[in-house]
Amino acid sequence: MEGNKMRSLDGIVLTLVIIGGINWGLIGFFDFNLVDTLFGGFSWLTRTIYAIVGVAAIYSLTFYGRERE
Repeated sequence: MEGNKMRSLDGIVLTLVIIGGINWGLIGFFDFNLVDTLFGGFSWLTRTIYAIVGVAAIYSLTFYGRERE
């Protein structure tokens, strides 16, 4: 059961990192910030989303240290 929980968490983290990467790509290529557009320019909700994506990115660093099954 522990392995399934870890895989679920890894999937959520990977999804959040991808969303963050897409948002940064939109900013870099088109000067368009999707998160700001959807939730308002640096509102508390926007800051919370950025913080969650940042924590997900830090957690994703653990992917490098794990053995592949």
